[in-house]
Amino acid sequence: MRGNKKMIASMTSWFFVLPAILVVVLLMLYPVTSSIFYSFTNKNLIKADFRMIGLDNYKAILSDKSFWTAFVTNLKWTAISLAGQLFVGFTAALALNRIKRGSGIYRTLLIIPWAFPSIVLAFSWKWILNGVSGFLPNILVKLGICETAPQFLSSAELAFPTLVFLNIWFGAPLMMVNILSALQTVPQDQYESAQLDGASGIQSFCHITFPHIRMVVGLLVVLRTIWVFNSFDIIYLITGGGPGNKTMTVPIYAYDTGWGMRMLGKSSAVTVLLLLFLLLVCSLYFRLLNRWEKESTS
Repeated sequence: MRGNKKMIASMTSWFFVLPAILVVVLLMLYPVTSSIFYSFTNKNLIKADFRMIGLDNYKAILSDKSFWTAFVTNLKWTAISLAGQLFVGFTAALALNRIKRGSGIYRTLLIIPWAFPSIVLAFSWKWILNGVSGFLPNILVKLGICETAPQFLSSAELAFPTLVFLNIWFGAPLMMVNILSALQTVPQDQYESAQLDGASGIQSFCHITFPHIRMVVGLLVVLRTIWVFNSFDIIYLITGGGPGNKTMTVPIYAYDTGWGMRMLGKSSAVTVLLLLFLLLVCSLYFRLLNRWEKESTS
């Protein structure tokens, strides 16, 4: 009897989840399978006919220095952006969690960067940072901080750090909102007990706060790793991968290969390699999350 109840509960849960799974599978089925198929062909957007060429696209990509340069830039872009978003979002969430009055106003103001479409933010920042008529470069000159207007978007030294800063500013609010929601679920009586036992603020954070919210933080890191590594719009709209490929990432490399040079087969191979890399990274993340879950339930 108990076994039948468990089976019914399991079937019921699958019944509710199945529609979402079917939608995701159907939406992903054609793009993923077509990319894998075309990656083994010499498909060109100009020519109608194509043929199978095996692993030639993969060999060409893995021997291309531009690909590896874009891949290294992508790794730096993801690591620095993710660390910055996590630090700023975590700090803002801890601060808002202590504010009793007006927290809703502060939360609304801090979520503004995430609320706007990326194309609006990209063109707004492109106008603000323009080296000729931009507001920020000119105000820095007028204040005497710089002798000449800084070329934030066209300088080989400044373009990449500028984009990383913008990405941190854009993504930190998402971290903040989710971490703040997790912080508000931590039982307050545990903090009171820790204070009575003479625990410091750092000890309370390490033994009470973080164990309660680490699963939420871990899932945020997984999602943001995928989104930031696949990030295309902000970089492409602001710098287009320049100057001198200093901000070229793998998604932009794939776009230039597929739509710039019309080599859809080679571009598909880049996306397949990108998918395999992200699956590997996510598998490592989920191993850590599973270990945390076992520790929390034991």
